[in-house]
Amino acid sequence: MFSFTPLLGAQSDSPASQSLLELDGGIKILIDVGWDEVFDAEKLLALEKHVSTISLTLLTHPTLDHLGAYAHCCKHFPLFTKIPVYATTPVISLGRTLIHDLYASSPLAASIIPATALAESLYSATFSKPGAHPNILLQPPTVEEIAGYFSLINPLKYSQPHQPSPSPFSPPLNGLTITAYNAGHTLGGTIWHIQHGLESIVYAVDWNQAKENVLSGAAWLGAGGGGAEVIEQLRRPTALICSSKGAERSHLAGGRRKRDDALLHLVKQTISQGGTVLIPTDSSARMLELAYILEHHWRTESTGAAAQLYRKTRLGLAGKSANATLRYARSMIEWMDEGIVREMEASIGREKAQNRSNTNGDKSGQDQTPFDFRHMKLLERKSKLDRVLNSGKPAVILASDKSLEWGFSRHTLQKIFGDSRNVVVLTERVAKPRPDESGIGRFMWDLWKQQNQAGEEGENGNVIESAGAEVEVKSTEIARLEGEESLTYQQYLARRRQMHSTLQGDNALTKETDQAIADDNSSTSSESSEESEHEHQGRTLNISATLTHSRRKIGLTDEELGVNVLLRKKNVYDYDVRGKRGREKVFPFVAKRTRNDEFGDIIRPEEYLRAEERDDLDTNELTTDPTKTKAETAVGQKRKWDEAVPGNKSGQKHHSHQRGGASKRSKMENGDPRDETNGDTQMDGNNNDSETSESEESDYEPGESAQEGPQKAVFSTHTLHLQLKIAYIDFSGLHEKRDLQMLIPLIRPRKLILVAGEQAETLSLAADCKGFLGSGDESNLDILTPVIGETVDASVETNAWTLKLSRALVKKLTWQNVKGLGIVTITGRIETIHHAMNGDSSEESAAKKQKLIEEDQSSDSKTKTSVTEEQDSEPVLDILPTNPLMSAASNAQITTQPLHVGDLRLADLRRLMQASGHRAEFRGEGTLLVDGTVVVRKAATGRIEVEGSGSGGGFGAGGYGARAQESSFFAVKRKIYEGLAVIAGS
Repeated sequence: MFSFTPLLGAQSDSPASQSLLELDGGIKILIDVGWDEVFDAEKLLALEKHVSTISLTLLTHPTLDHLGAYAHCCKHFPLFTKIPVYATTPVISLGRTLIHDLYASSPLAASIIPATALAESLYSATFSKPGAHPNILLQPPTVEEIAGYFSLINPLKYSQPHQPSPSPFSPPLNGLTITAYNAGHTLGGTIWHIQHGLESIVYAVDWNQAKENVLSGAAWLGAGGGGAEVIEQLRRPTALICSSKGAERSHLAGGRRKRDDALLHLVKQTISQGGTVLIPTDSSARMLELAYILEHHWRTESTGAAAQLYRKTRLGLAGKSANATLRYARSMIEWMDEGIVREMEASIGREKAQNRSNTNGDKSGQDQTPFDFRHMKLLERKSKLDRVLNSGKPAVILASDKSLEWGFSRHTLQKIFGDSRNVVVLTERVAKPRPDESGIGRFMWDLWKQQNQAGEEGENGNVIESAGAEVEVKSTEIARLEGEESLTYQQYLARRRQMHSTLQGDNALTKETDQAIADDNSSTSSESSEESEHEHQGRTLNISATLTHSRRKIGLTDEELGVNVLLRKKNVYDYDVRGKRGREKVFPFVAKRTRNDEFGDIIRPEEYLRAEERDDLDTNELTTDPTKTKAETAVGQKRKWDEAVPGNKSGQKHHSHQRGGASKRSKMENGDPRDETNGDTQMDGNNNDSETSESEESDYEPGESAQEGPQKAVFSTHTLHLQLKIAYIDFSGLHEKRDLQMLIPLIRPRKLILVAGEQAETLSLAADCKGFLGSGDESNLDILTPVIGETVDASVETNAWTLKLSRALVKKLTWQNVKGLGIVTITGRIETIHHAMNGDSSEESAAKKQKLIEEDQSSDSKTKTSVTEEQDSEPVLDILPTNPLMSAASNAQITTQPLHVGDLRLADLRRLMQASGHRAEFRGEGTLLVDGTVVVRKAATGRIEVEGSGSGGGFGAGGYGARAQESSFFAVKRKIYEGLAVIAGS
């Protein structure tokens, strides 16, 4: 039994994806932590409610739609970092660069504190008027924090079953197995197969069956994608969870080659007129496909007839983390298509040969690997991008993000929107950021669709004129908090810490939490005092605790407190635990935390002062040290910006870290080649560019430096009168309706769940699936289309019973081990519950049953009837009776055939045959040739086929000719049987 709940991305305009699977035993699996370009924290409230019950998390793609909220949840949701996360290596690496680019490019990525979270604030009445919301931003994660969050993700490889570890607050997983398969949409993109008991779940969201330049197709039909049947592991699942996004797209005639030619033709036509081509795309995933096509086209054309045109055209990859993305791509060639692997190997071979021929050490003519870009310049700063756009030369800019809501694509559009020679190439359909408004990308998509004469998304390369269309652009600036906004923010922090301590089971705030409050308060100061720490810190801690307890008057609701309502509220002595799980069913236990260092517990002298010493100390501090009275900020009173927290060294460290950012920028001005984003050496792909000799001082951007303290977002709008051209070429890399028509009859799922799409396309695809399945077995397929927050029962009806084995039967069992599993066949007869209670044979059980009935005659008849019915509901499997007549009749009906249990891998068989002195080698996919005479094949259904050739010319362990063939044939069969368990009737 399992249920499915889409938290985001089901019949919705938002492309974000979040799904929750609940299996037997209370196991909850979160798949994807997606977000959209709005970065609305309210969309994550449903996820936050489930954090304390999630067992593990799976990530599918390194895109904003699938892991954009991962760093946000790690920083702002308690217990989220304790949940084990699993993904492939490319998803981890490219996802990290995406999050770096996101928080470095978009201030809104930090997310505005929702109005509902500020509703309980003492100062919320000030902002209750329409339009008076302060738009206070949460603290974004730092570069170090992002690196730490992604280091927690457990890397997996394709096609390797793995039994994950549960979270500390999760029930046992009971043999849960997860397996990653190639999805084809992105580098490292995953189709997840989840096996738990009798449930087999395939989660396939955003996959692509077609092969591309960099990426191979999805692994439905095997690694090469050329099989005629779906691989056994993904066949006949309990449920197939599939995305409906883009399923209405029509099939493109000509395939990948025509798509690439349409893009390159449009680029050539635009740059020949002196225009600029803007291609908005994501930061790390689909960008690799486009960058590869453009770079290799430039390599080809730079020596052809149009060499002069391409040499004067600037080709740029604009993104805050472009260098890191390409560096990761160079290290993950094995995850790409076989064509890229062969190209990489050929380039390395030519490079080695050239090194051997070059005696003077000249390496200028060496070949470049596929992602060592020779012509594409990496633009990681706005100043570099401006130099390219203001040079007056044609340019092709590949920039993040596809929605044009953030990143360098937004900045580039604001530079080129007024020139009719320029073109914006949309590479995929852009979703609405909000139902009531459309962003720039969605506006252009709607405009192209309205004016496109063909009217179909599959028509590539059609260019339309914007003809002065007006679009409103919302700009965001960052400002410091003022007045009551700062107090409201402090109240919000105090309330959040109460909720965190509640979820972690703490009764009161510890000294560590008090110190954390001092750390956050110190962030509002412009400079931290350099004075040494006072010997007695007790007063500072007491002030923080008093301030915190006063803020507790804000209060949490009973639902937020949970079982801790028994400790936090007076005169509450009862709590309903029905339907609760985990710690919600147990009386709360307060675990007192102690601070310690490498020498043991920390001793605080103020805790050991005598009463008269404490009074004298308080008096002296108030009379001799006027700063102490200033430090005692009254409850609810704002501390000054230039006021330091007494004895707070962490605040000093915080501001020294901020000053460290400025020192890094000064190092960049002095020629330090370290990158201020990730600390890696800059590797500019265009080393031959003439502008690389310019001074680095022009790259200094004081406006992009991070401001100190809490911040708020200030919005402004302005109108753009578009004069440029708009084109659409499908580079989304998603499956089509034709793929589903072909694969669903081969996969044969028992239930189909459609998610990750808009309402119209989801319902349309569900109707089409019912139509093309026909009248076969798949016609009875249940198709579910849940909406956000709707829980559907996705399990199938199975006939399963619980039996108890009698002691006599258990003694006769003979177990066989197959790869760590014990297997045995049982032949017996079902008896009543009394056999399980007594564990005796049939004759003894009958006598004891009669005695039990006689003892119960004096008891109430209703009680006896209910007990008997309850006992009879648990059957027992016992040995066959010893009566010769009954035994003969029963044995005549039992015809148990021997079973072969287990799965044989051809790689293991090859190793066994070689260890036995035989020659074994692979010949083609799924074929093993032994001694040149015996062929072993493994069909898609798992069946092993052994064939012996009639040539008789091979040499094996048994001799020459036919004798050798016979010896090899039986040796192979013998090794196969040794790897399986032969189970006969018992």
